[in-house]
Amino acid sequence: MLQGKSKIAIIGAGYVGAAIAYNVAINRTASEIVLIDVNNDKAMGEALDINHGLCHLGQMNIHAGDYSECANCDAIVMTAGLNRKPGETRLDLATKNIPVAKSITENIMKYYNHGVIIVVANPADVLTYLIQKWSGLPASKVFGTGTALDSARFRFYLAQRLNVDIQNVHGYIIGEHGDSQVPVWSATQIAGQSVDIYCKSMGIPLSDAEKLDIVTKTKNGGAEVIRLKGATYFAIAGIVENIIEAVVKDKNSIKTVASVLDGPYGIHDVALSLPSVINQRGVDGIIQYSLTPQEEEALINSAKTLRAFIAQLSNT
Repeated sequence: MLQGKSKIAIIGAGYVGAAIAYNVAINRTASEIVLIDVNNDKAMGEALDINHGLCHLGQMNIHAGDYSECANCDAIVMTAGLNRKPGETRLDLATKNIPVAKSITENIMKYYNHGVIIVVANPADVLTYLIQKWSGLPASKVFGTGTALDSARFRFYLAQRLNVDIQNVHGYIIGEHGDSQVPVWSATQIAGQSVDIYCKSMGIPLSDAEKLDIVTKTKNGGAEVIRLKGATYFAIAGIVENIIEAVVKDKNSIKTVASVLDGPYGIHDVALSLPSVINQRGVDGIIQYSLTPQEEEALINSAKTLRAFIAQLSNT
């Protein structure tokens, strides 16, 4: 058995929700995993499929449930929602997913008494903002995966270009989980050296055009996976598991998650991603870098983009 008891609920047993549950199980991050879905048979099937492998994983309580199971959870993970279809705009997707998210939030809050809510469903930044408002919970208790996946893609493409172990690459994408996201090149490091100094010392040319190519691949990474296989779920599942682990084990891990901001860089009343300290209290601190003027301007513009999008939604 796991030492201590930790319980998580995953709302939505589709590709993403099931992959998160499997990641949590194989890493033994929680002692109890509850899958909640409008299609209860699907939730039961995914739980049973994982349970059939428990002899190779270790004892856990994995089962389907209803919203009453949100009580006493360390983390409630919201993945339920429709995927963006070809030709649909972000506004189209948001218009469809907002009523779903509101209904889910209302059902969660009937039983909520503990823990954090982690928003994975898209558009993640907008839903994080709205769910925090609907729930009435502190901003620290409701956060989205935001640019955690974009940051992971950024590190992958940079590691690939420099032919270096990805664990020695440290860099963040901040702002919107979308087109206005901001790469923080000024804080990107390879083994503790700035990327420019590392490249110079190792004789590796890295031009502005190559940097732009890495940023473009990062921004379009999700669309490329969807083009090739129809959906993205493995990478985000691993990232969500890692975030859950930071919460249940009180790790003080730094992740680029989206929370409703009130002050950093002069930004207020919008949810976007900044490097944040994650522990049992949720978002327990936000790290502010000495951004270049260009990076800070881009971040402010990203906040304006999200705020304008939310205002547009209220007018639909």
